[in-house]
Amino acid sequence: MARRQTRARGFALVAALLLLVVLTLVAFAGLRGTLLQQKMSAHQYDRQIAFQHAEAALRVAQSRLISHPEEIARNCQSQTVACLASPFNDPGLPKGSIHTVDGRDFTVSQVAPGQPQYVIENMGDWVDPEQGVAVEQSANARNYGSHSESSRRYYRITARSSDPAITDGRVLVILQATLEQRR
Repeated sequence: MARRQTRARGFALVAALLLLVVLTLVAFAGLRGTLLQQKMSAHQYDRQIAFQHAEAALRVAQSRLISHPEEIARNCQSQTVACLASPFNDPGLPKGSIHTVDGRDFTVSQVAPGQPQYVIENMGDWVDPEQGVAVEQSANARNYGSHSESSRRYYRITARSSDPAITDGRVLVILQATLEQRR
């Protein structure tokens, strides 16, 4: 009978150790899930801050468009200029065309990696689509030298949340808007 008690104690010890290993694995799995959720929420928070900063750069550029014509990078309607979809990646963008939002125009959050930036491009004059085409003119006659009184000038503003050189792996948001100005 003494042998049976010793075997029972040995089995109980092995069963307790196995149960302890299983509980440890479950705890590690739960901890891993919690850490993953924490990383996802931190990334989402960082993205929201970056989005707000890029949107602020769009608004600052829009407000400065008429009063600061020297900030317009180039005329993309010119046949000698090729404008890429993202001017930040365009090697042909003139130097000094990337403008950093001044601290007087927008107060940057303390958790942001840097100041937002923007580029303004003149997309050219186009016939006002709400006005009818004159007799013996094509729909794009304005673009070929016919001077109609009803045209619109379009500008493209591209904004980003900060300079990628200083983001240090943080989220970078790029937004783009097209604005029209009746002429």
